[in-house]
Amino acid sequence: MSRIRVGLSTASVWPQTASAAFTLAGELGYDGVEVMVWADPLSQNVPELLRRSRRAGVPVLAVHAPCLLVTQRIWSPDPETRLRRAVEAAQDLDAPTVVVHPPFRWQRKYADGFAELVADLEGESGVAVAVENMFPVRRGVGMRSVEVTAFRPSIDPTDVGHRNYTLDLSHTAAANMDALALADRMGKGLTHVHLADGTGLPKDEHLVPGRGTQPCVEICRRLVDGGFEGQVVLEVSTRRARTAADRARDLAESLQFARKHLAES
Repeated sequence: MSRIRVGLSTASVWPQTASAAFTLAGELGYDGVEVMVWADPLSQNVPELLRRSRRAGVPVLAVHAPCLLVTQRIWSPDPETRLRRAVEAAQDLDAPTVVVHPPFRWQRKYADGFAELVADLEGESGVAVAVENMFPVRRGVGMRSVEVTAFRPSIDPTDVGHRNYTLDLSHTAAANMDALALADRMGKGLTHVHLADGTGLPKDEHLVPGRGTQPCVEICRRLVDGGFEGQVVLEVSTRRARTAADRARDLAESLQFARKHLAES
């Protein structure tokens, strides 16, 4: 058995809601859930999340702040307010971690004070604000295409330096980034892992681990050998699942992969 807790992201059941994630996490034997705060009204409602968590017997391990392009007005149009709300939600839900993306380039004021804001929130709350690695996008066609980043200062949060990091293996695949080297740069600051896979295509695939090219097994073994004390969360895409049974099978396979490779030697 593994001492590392393995959670299910509510994003893994999209287009179903967070309610389905709590139910599946309980039925399949996950240790908890990560709540992705987005258009799903339940994901924004902290008292109701607490009720669902207690009803399902499944704790909330992390809150993912609303920092996607499609969530820019959830809770507030101000990114600092959204991050503060996410930390408050984590405190209310007794979740040890908040996941947040680096600032977008156009969020200049937020970006200028981001590192200090993150450090202050951690100091005030006791919640780990784990900054996630991202990936660039390609614009144009063929030889005229260029790779651009929407994030400041880059897709790699270790370029700034934070106390806590989230390592996302679907993002390393889309960025053609060496996931093991990134984990080394994160060092003891690696607090949270989004376990998923990708093939190296320039898009966020979030495959079931083991179905792509990322070193998912190696990362899991490093976590075990390094005495990792954070959470591993399966953030996989099941949006193409034809039936509820197909979705459940993918999420069960993901959990089985994590349990096997996070097991103590």
